[in-house]
Amino acid sequence: MRSLVLLLAFVAARPAASEIVVATQVIRANTVISGAMISVKQGDLPGVFSDPNDVIGLEARSSIYPGRPIQTGSIGAPALIERNQIVPLVYTTNGLTISTEGRALSRAGAGERARVMNLSSRATVYGTVLPDGSIRVSN
Repeated sequence: MRSLVLLLAFVAARPAASEIVVATQVIRANTVISGAMISVKQGDLPGVFSDPNDVIGLEARSSIYPGRPIQTGSIGAPALIERNQIVPLVYTTNGLTISTEGRALSRAGAGERARVMNLSSRATVYGTVLPDGSIRVSN
């Protein structure tokens, strides 16, 4: 009976094994991650994904090699705009909306900040990429 109590105390004191998401093949930068490219293995590392559903559909920001855990900073939203792409710029304030075109100076996905050159003024501005691919310019 005493050994059963000690065994239960030992099992309760051990932290639960957690899982981490790892690459099963080389995932090149700018590739959208699918379920076939990843697997789950036992481990506990800070700053890595533990749920495969959080990774699928996102884009690799840098190359990820087989067996390596997928870190939170190495993937992001799929890019909606490419470098040198002509994109609509939208500036809205106090009911006034100004729209023009710009040239993207970086790749970016929805919700990310992008650097853009206004084609009319040649000024470089920063804005947030909207889900429709346009860029909301902030002051």
